[in-house]
Amino acid sequence: MYPILVVSIVALAVVLERIFWWLGRWMRRDPKRIEKVFTAIEVGDVTEASRLSRDSRDPVLRMMWNGLNHQHASLQGALQVAAGIEIKRAGRFLVVMDTLVTLAPLLGLLGTIVGLMKAFGSLGNEELAVVTVTGGIAEALIATACGLGIAIFSLIPFNFFTSRVSNLEFELQTAATNLEVMLEAYNKTGAHSEVEIPGTTPSSATRSSI
Repeated sequence: MYPILVVSIVALAVVLERIFWWLGRWMRRDPKRIEKVFTAIEVGDVTEASRLSRDSRDPVLRMMWNGLNHQHASLQGALQVAAGIEIKRAGRFLVVMDTLVTLAPLLGLLGTIVGLMKAFGSLGNEELAVVTVTGGIAEALIATACGLGIAIFSLIPFNFFTSRVSNLEFELQTAATNLEVMLEAYNKTGAHSEVEIPGTTPSSATRSSI
């Protein structure tokens, strides 16, 4: 029963830690500032977009700030690294929860077998047979119930947190794609303007020479 007790404490601690973490992330979300950043990029004010995304606790804004400040080196690489860090933070302890979901029923089954072995091992003693067999069977049933209870308790939060990580990954990918497209469009527009302006010089010089 002691391994099951340890597993139950670990499961409770992990679930509570993840609940508080996701609550804090929900409070840190700032969709209005994200829209302002995209608006600034759309009008060509990359400096303002970088200022708006600086020192934010929103994971999407942190990723965007990292991309905006490393776009000249490797925009896509900077976005991928920042997104990977955010996803790793969000997926913390999911492996532990997955392990607990599988381990708890196995420990319950092990406790069941041990309890039944004690029960059947005492059948030779007629005086204590009834009490010992009853206690062994009760221990076996308790171990099974505890193992299944821990697995059920861990499974529901595990699936919920996994879905939240998938949603965060989708949000990061969407924001990164939008940022890449908008910056690419802005850079092309700037390059096009630079090409057109020098093109007027030869024509004016030709007219003047004529």
